[in-house]
Amino acid sequence: MKLSLKGMAVSLALVWGVLAMFLTGLANLIWPGYGQAFLELMASVYPGYHATASIGQVVIGALYGLVDGCVCGAIFAWLYNRFASV
Repeated sequence: MKLSLKGMAVSLALVWGVLAMFLTGLANLIWPGYGQAFLELMASVYPGYHATASIGQVVIGALYGLVDGCVCGAIFAWLYNRFASV
């Protein structure tokens, strides 16, 4: 059985971009300090993203998460399909 490359890329992009980055950043705006360690870790990984409580940084983090999740999902599906046929 093969994985859909596009399906895996889109689903992981949504999980990482929306659930992880956007909702954590949004929760940090509502409840200051929420997820601060996670956001600071992501700020050290993604250039241009800062773990400050502003809607602009939430959007930038979500965009980084969407792109990162899409690329990682595509790579994972490609590797799975490559090794599953061996």
